[in-house]
Amino acid sequence: MRPTLPSLKYNILVPVKRSIDYAVKIRVASDGKGVDTNVKHSMNPFDEIAVEEAIRLREKKPSVVSSITALSIGPPKAADTIRTALAMGADSGIHITVPESTVVEPISVAHALKKVIEDKKFDLVIMGKQAIDDDSGSTGGMLAGMLGWGQGSFASKLEVEEGGKVNVTREIDGGLEKVEGKLPMIVTTDLRLNEPRYASLPNIMKAKKKKIETLKPEDLGLDFTPRFETISVSEPPKRQGGGKVESVDELVGKMKEAGLI
Repeated sequence: MRPTLPSLKYNILVPVKRSIDYAVKIRVASDGKGVDTNVKHSMNPFDEIAVEEAIRLREKKPSVVSSITALSIGPPKAADTIRTALAMGADSGIHITVPESTVVEPISVAHALKKVIEDKKFDLVIMGKQAIDDDSGSTGGMLAGMLGWGQGSFASKLEVEEGGKVNVTREIDGGLEKVEGKLPMIVTTDLRLNEPRYASLPNIMKAKKKKIETLKPEDLGLDFTPRFETISVSEPPKRQGGGKVESVDELVGKMKEAGLI
């Protein structure tokens, strides 16, 4: 673990994923092994929250945050997701390119992030707690384990103090839990952390001039070959229509017939 010195500026990495837009109705692909991806895509909502939180940390304490970098792993169109983060306020981007059809598993994402973090010397990673396409929610934890860093998962409040102390408030069953740690650290964001801003037109224009570094898995010495194969994907069974009953006795009788009571 790289030591953190008091009053030292820190660099933030925010991974962002291009996923199917949350408003799109998901349909099973014709081959039955995935979903139709020829639909509208946007930044994963939890990652938007992560970008917003990184920007807010800098706005609160500009003397502490040195840089904010957005990173995405995906096909060429994933560069648009990075541009969105840049328009929101990130300083630069890193795009690890893969073919359109490539499925990048969470373990591969964690390995890629670990390599970039070690090469670029990031101090804080703020990332969405999960992606809405696979709902895995495992990348943050695996990355923290690989790096040997502390983690604050499902954050609903985040505070970073000068000297590298980090306070994370988490929503748990029955209340709130507060955890403390030291930079370097991994933080995963929950919905209640903030409400992401809309990028203004001037910032969208400025984002076009910001630098995006393009890499390939082999540049990092990595292989993204999937470890799992999807055998089949199917829609849930359609709900059958209900029926009306004339009395409570009839309802009870039907429930007995169905073995419910």
